Amino acid sequence: MKQIEQKIITGQIKVVTGLHIGADNNKIEIGGMDNPIIRNPLNNEPYIPGSSIKGKMRSLLEWDLGLVENSKGKPCSCGREDCPVCRVFGCGNAKTSQDNAQKRGPTRLIVRDAMLSKKDSDCFKNGDSLVEEKSENTIDRITAAAMPRPIERVVPGVCFDFEIVYRVIDIDGDNGKTDIVFFNNTVLKGLKLLQNDYLGGGGSRGSGRIEFINLKDQDNKEITLEEN
Repeated sequence: MKQIEQKIITGQIKVVTGLHIGADNNKIEIGGMDNPIIRNPLNNEPYIPGSSIKGKMRSLLEWDLGLVENSKGKPCSCGREDCPVCRVFGCGNAKTSQDNAQKRGPTRLIVRDAMLSKKDSDCFKNGDSLVEEKSENTIDRITAAAMPRPIERVVPGVCFDFEIVYRVIDIDGDNGKTDIVFFNNTVLKGLKLLQNDYLGGGGSRGSGRIEFINLKDQDNKEITLEEN
């Protein structure tokens, strides 16, 4: 095995509808938020964990490729070298991963945490209004009493810096051709599927729609997801 190339995509994730990626709330405070968003502990700014982006891409691709087992519902862990999901995203099953590691190689896709963007763009920049408190209600069907639950969301228009790295590895003398095919057919497709779906919680209730903007590769060439 030999790594012969790294494909890098950078750009921004623009929030189209309120974005809620939850954090653990271990503190009980009077009047505090029950459903806070995750924040950078150094500056208290919201960010998007790379694990949230990568996990949702993987889930959507498994549905698209018909790899979801209705009896288990767990991530694909076949570990085969020809499985786009296991080869690109990694295999979580220790046994199948070890059995096929020599044919499959290491995880190809690296997804960075997306920090609040400081770049000049058409994104929302008012630092005092990055988040909102949205109240959602459950209505008692008999008494019609409202049972509100507030959630914290990043407001529309906010942007986060986005970066992924994809390893192209020569296995058995294929000069990385298999990995290049999977990059085009799996990684770029996963980004498009995510853009057409939602990120974080509350997606079926309107939250979490995002848009990838200003996407470029390592050669500064523009990438358009609609073409993939």
